This record gives sequence, structure tokens and C-alpha cells, in this order.
Amino acid sequence: MGREIIELRGVGKSFRSADGHARQVLDGIELTLREGEIVALLGASGSGKSTLLRIAAGLIGVDAGSVSYRGQPLHGPARSIGMVFQSFALFPWLTVQQNVELGLEARGMPPVERAAKAEAAIALIGLTGFEGALPRELSGGMRQRVGIARALVTEPDVLLMDEAFSALDVLTGERLREDILELWTSGKLPTKAMIVVSHSIEEAVLMADRVLILGRDPGRIRVQLAVQIPRPRDPDSADVRALVDEVYALMAAGRGRAARAADAAERSPLGRRLPKVDVARMEGLLEFLAEEPFGGHADLPELAEATELSDRELLSAADALNLLGLAQLEHGDLQITPLGQRYVEGTHTLRQEIFGQQLLAHVPLAAHIRHSLEQEPGGQLPEGPFLRLLEEHLDEAEAERVLETVIAWGRHGEVFEYDYNAGTIQLPTGEEDDTAPPPTHP
Repeated sequence: MGREIIELRGVGKSFRSADGHARQVLDGIELTLREGEIVALLGASGSGKSTLLRIAAGLIGVDAGSVSYRGQPLHGPARSIGMVFQSFALFPWLTVQQNVELGLEARGMPPVERAAKAEAAIALIGLTGFEGALPRELSGGMRQRVGIARALVTEPDVLLMDEAFSALDVLTGERLREDILELWTSGKLPTKAMIVVSHSIEEAVLMADRVLILGRDPGRIRVQLAVQIPRPRDPDSADVRALVDEVYALMAAGRGRAARAADAAERSPLGRRLPKVDVARMEGLLEFLAEEPFGGHADLPELAEATELSDRELLSAADALNLLGLAQLEHGDLQITPLGQRYVEGTHTLRQEIFGQQLLAHVPLAAHIRHSLEQEPGGQLPEGPFLRLLEEHLDEAEAERVLETVIAWGRHGEVFEYDYNAGTIQLPTGEEDDTAPPPTHP
């Protein structure tokens, strides 16, 4: 690798929620990006990957530590750093040519020169002939190519890609990724280094020279893994599959019992994040795991291929099953537990009973809500107090998501019900009578 381009030293970042509580997103980040390398960032939702990328771009400042670009402190957006977003971020009323020229126009480049540079970037990314098209006339893959051309037209030293392929269908995303890698290996890109945020383990292994796995609450670099497989990399080769397996195991390791115990020790278990997954997906994965050819035990990469779930979807569902004691997640493998096998073989009523029992045993927030309802005459409470309790530990959006998840899980397990019109949580029908005070006699 060549000279250092971007350095993050001891970087920490916090954000304040609407109620004024500070939430630390990143802590103690140490990262050096050198010329000639691609670094991939992996991590669960909430691990601060996108925040880290924006700090590296100079788009947001830090609360602790330092950021430097080619040895100089970085205190704002760097002209030599380009960024590609997941959402394309194109101006719909501008043509392809005009969208690509925007950055050059902002720098005061003369019209003739910027037109020539934009045409060259458009040709490089494979969109010649579409210069006059509007974004609405393009496919998703073509719109993302425009976003990449717009980032490349300024000839940045560093290209930052924030899940740039995840909004595309699988085949389109793979083709675009392969084209970018071909341009990189051929030396046709003006860029000297890249950082890629991804939710796909295979994508990270195929693209990167180094894979960084972030933990969360707060986000820290948990693992750095060098990828020494020569390019071009065959996704079906033994070396690539072995490394994908290793990364799956490392990702899963942060989701096991030890990580949950550490999380609970650091803060109130009521504020613990929950995997973002619905019951139907959990049940489907558990049933799939119990069937042949797996017979109750599966390697996560093989399970991902068989179920056609994304890495994010699979890991979230596996994490939830592990949390509820229906499966065990260890060393990148998922194994059904005896209780999970009983769940799969059970009737709908038995499944609900097991799910509710495990929810109360392993999710403190669900147990707290249930206990609060049992203490309340009428067995009904507004959701507001529980949401505010979560916001003491999580940001507003994450608190809402966790409460939404625990309500959905609670309804399935018949632990409590929810009135969507009134925004109230209540004991299941019939149980609320048990909370009424005894009758008084004259």
C-alpha cells in the first residue's frame, strides 16, 4: 500500500435526541486509509458505519479524536473526496449531463471544460448516449451510475460509497460492482483509494483489501481482516467461500450470549436493541433449518444461499432466534434447540405459548410492559411512557423501532395487545378482568 490519505485517531461522536439525551455513536475509532486500497465497513444497524463515512468525508465533525487528510487536519468537506449515496441523490429536473456537471459548476469551472469532463466521466461509467436523459427515464442501475459519474468527475483522491449497490436488484448491483472493480484494477479510475460501506458480506470480500467489522453501542472497530486473494475474485472459489464463512462467524460472534451479557452490564437491559425482524421470518427460518438437508444445523453462508435472504435479514432473524432460545448462534453456525424443535412441530397455539414464554424470559422490556399492565386497574396503558423509557438509552427513531418490534412480538405470543387507534398497550382480552379490584360490600 502507498502513502496515508485519511487518518482517524481516537474518533468519538455523539448525537442528541429530541429529548436532549446524548447517545454515543462512535468511540475510539482508529482507521488509516492508504493509496491503492479498498476498505469495506461491515456492521449491524446502529454501529455507526454511515456516520464514520461522513466523518471521513469531512461532512460532520467529531467530538473526540482527530481526522486528517494527507497529514493536514480535516475540518470540513474535502475537495478531493467524492461520495456516492444509496439513494442516488440526483436532481430530477436536471439531465444526466447537468447532474454530473454540478460539482464542477460549483467550483467555477468554465462551461466548455466542465462539459468535456462530464462527458468523459459519463463515458467511463458506461452511459454514453444518455447525456440528455432525465433521471425518471433511467433504470435504478443507470441512475446509480450517474451518481458515481458525478462523484468521479471531480477526480477525487478518495471515493466513499455508502451502500451504493443495496438499493438495486441483485443482478444490477453485481454488474455495477464488477464494472467498478474492473475500472479500479485497470487503473482507469482517477481515485487512489475507496471506503465502501456494505450490508453484504460477499460484496465486502469480493471488493476489499481490508474488511472492518464494527460493533455497536457505541460503534467500535471490533475486527480488521486483510483480504489477500488476488483479483479478479471468483465468488464460487474455495478461498472466497472460506473467507465469507470466516466473516459470517466474526459477525455472528458479536451477536452471541457474551455480547448480550456485556451489553446488559453496560446499561439498563430495558434499553437493549432488538433485531429488526418479524415473527413470520423467524418462523420461516426456523422451519427451513429444521428440514433436510440441514436437519437442525446449518452454516450461515449456506443458509443464506438456500433461503435467498440478505446477510442483514439472515443475521437479524438468527439473532432473534438465538435471543429467544429457539436456536443457538455460534461460530457462524445456527443450530436449532430442543425447544425450537418443539416449536416447529407444535400447533399454532403451542407456538404462541412458547413464544410468549420465551419473550417474557429473555426480553426485559416485554416483561416490564407485562408487569406494568398487570399492576394497572383495567390492564391498559398508553405507549408513551415506554417510549420515553427507551429514549433514555436509544435515539428517537431506534426507540420507536424497538417498541414496535416488542409490541409485534408480544401480540404474537399473546403477552399483550395493542390498540393502533388509541396507541395503547393492554392485556389480552379476558385477562384484564383479573386486574380489577375486588368488589366492595355494603
